[in-house]
Amino acid sequence: MADDLTQARFPALDAGYESYYLRATQPGGGLGVWIRYTVHRRAGHAPTGSLWFTLFDAAAPGPVAAKHTEPGPQAGGGDWIRIGGAVMRSGTAAGAVTVPGGADVAWELTFTGEPLLAHLPRPWMYRTPLPKTKPVSIHPVARFDGSVTVAGRRIELDGWPGMVGHNWGTQHAERWVWLHGMDFETCGDDTWLDVVLGRLRIAGRTTPWVASGAVSVAGERYALGGPARARATKVDATPDRIRFTLPGSGVTVTGTASALRERFVGWVYADPDGSEHHTVNCSIADLELTVAREGRPPATLLCRGLAAYELGMREHDHGMTIQPFGDG
Repeated sequence: MADDLTQARFPALDAGYESYYLRATQPGGGLGVWIRYTVHRRAGHAPTGSLWFTLFDAAAPGPVAAKHTEPGPQAGGGDWIRIGGAVMRSGTAAGAVTVPGGADVAWELTFTGEPLLAHLPRPWMYRTPLPKTKPVSIHPVARFDGSVTVAGRRIELDGWPGMVGHNWGTQHAERWVWLHGMDFETCGDDTWLDVVLGRLRIAGRTTPWVASGAVSVAGERYALGGPARARATKVDATPDRIRFTLPGSGVTVTGTASALRERFVGWVYADPDGSEHHTVNCSIADLELTVAREGRPPATLLCRGLAAYELGMREHDHGMTIQPFGDG
C-alpha cells in the first residue's frame, strides 16, 4: 500500500468504507458547510459512492442537508475521489446534489492549508488491520474560496477557515467523537485542535476512550491521546455537549464543546457488516479550551460558532432529528 495518506484505499478494499470530507465556516462563525465524499462496500458487493452536504446557519430553523448515492466511485489520475460528476483532489472540491422534493445544492471550492496531520502515532498503524479506522487530516486547518449554492441561495467563500480530512477502515468505532476548532479569538491559522476519540468493541468488550490527534498553539504541535493515555482521557459526551480532558505529549487539553440541538444534523452511518450508527454533527459549535503545557502558562482558547462537534452512537433514543437518507 502506498504511504501517501491522501490517496484512496477503496479500490483495494474487499469490504469497508472511506471518506474524504471538508468543513468551512464563515469568519466570525454561525454559517458553515460540511461536505463528504464517501465509499461503502459490503463483502461480495460492488462499492457505492455517496455525496453528503450540510449547510449550517445559526439564523435558520435548522441545517439544510442533501445526499446522493450511486455506483462506480473512481479514484486516480490526480483525483482523490470521483463520484459521478463530483470530484475532490488536492486544492479542489466540486459537486452537486439534486434531491427530489428537497434542496438542490452545488459547490465549487478551492483550498490551501496546513501540512498533513497523521492522527495515528505510528506509520505501521495505517497498514495493519487494527485499529479498524484510519484517520488523517490532510489539512488540519485550511482556507477556502469559491461558492456554495443551496436552493438558489449563492454563498461566496472568501478565505473561510476550515479543514480537509480523510479516513477509511473496515468498521466504525462502537462510539466516537470528532472535535475540530480553528480561528480562535486573538489567534491565527497556526492555532487549532483536531482530535478523534473512539471506544472500540474488542472480544465482546468496549474499551475506554482512546484519543488521537493534536493541538497546535502558535505553530507548536502537540500530539494528543494514544492507548497508553486512555486512563487519563476523560469524556462526558451527550448529543449536544461534551466535556473532555485530553492528555498528550507535554500537554493536557481540557475543554467543552456545545451547540443548540436544532443546529445539529443527524445521519445514518452504515458498517460493512450491516450494522448502523446514528451520527450527529454541528459544524458551527462553540469550543473553549485550556491548554496546559509543561513550563508554560496555561493558554485559554475560545471560538464561537466555528467549531465542529460530532458524536457517533449506537443508541436511537437520543431525541435528535435524523435525515431520511439511508447508507450503504
